[in-house]
Amino acid sequence: MSSTAISAAAENLKKMASQCCLCPRECGVDRMAGERGYCGAGSLPAVSSIVKHFGEEPPLVGKRGAGTIFLAYCNLRCVYCQNYQISRGLIKEEYSIERLASEIVGLQSQGALNIEPVSPTHQAHLFLEAFGLAVANGVNLPLVYNCGGYESLDVIKSLNGIVDIYLPDLKYADNSAAAKYSDCPDYVEHARAAIEEMYSQAGDLKMDAEGNALRGLIIRHLVLPNDISGSIDTLRWIKANLSVNVTISLMAQYSPQYEARRFNELNRRINRAEYDRIVDVCWELGFENVFIQDFQSQDFGIPDFGDEEPFRWG
Repeated sequence: MSSTAISAAAENLKKMASQCCLCPRECGVDRMAGERGYCGAGSLPAVSSIVKHFGEEPPLVGKRGAGTIFLAYCNLRCVYCQNYQISRGLIKEEYSIERLASEIVGLQSQGALNIEPVSPTHQAHLFLEAFGLAVANGVNLPLVYNCGGYESLDVIKSLNGIVDIYLPDLKYADNSAAAKYSDCPDYVEHARAAIEEMYSQAGDLKMDAEGNALRGLIIRHLVLPNDISGSIDTLRWIKANLSVNVTISLMAQYSPQYEARRFNELNRRINRAEYDRIVDVCWELGFENVFIQDFQSQDFGIPDFGDEEPFRWG
């Protein structure tokens, strides 16, 4: 994709941001004028951390690491968010477009395997402007769109041909759970529609000879205690509406972070039987491209974005 096409898409997203409808909440505020809606983001890119990250799925990190840009704020309010320091905007710095573009160029020069904005949904117009400038300055790495799943279908359509790899969460199969734990009573229909569009654009995961991801869709699903995430229903939906060839990342790493301890049903880690049951259903449904997380990942540390190396434990 040329820098000109990326810049044109960024300009279209800026128009959406001027009466903000970048996500399904459609706050309607003038983000370009600095007004802040539900997510809390303003008129400049808000960045919490930029690192070469080795904690993603293997095809996204390879031997070189993902070029990960953790953007501040979020359009969800997950009570168990392990990255609440950044999703709530507690740790951040506002960058100019030019500075963010320079950082993207720097990630490539450091050998990063790709460029991966995390939670770009509400800052898609700003990130895309910076990415277009970086591409004009020689960046030619795959773009990984790592999001929470609560996406505007129009925004995802505008990213066609720009995003190489989609990495969405599919958190819930039931809107009552989404409303209670993420303040998002219409999560399911918007996430599913967006993921269908992502799949139509990117297709099944494609890798090079070294196993590095080049293009495609990876759906992340975090298994929550007491089947709050509706994992089996989600897997059945993927099979019925996408394909059993879709790559799924089943995450076992849940632990009660942030405000989760206020909810008895969330106030524990998942157990091995809960996770193994979901893995077994994956195989029974015919899925073959599944990343199974080491159950001991529950013992990994929680990133501290107040540290220059938030993942120094990993």
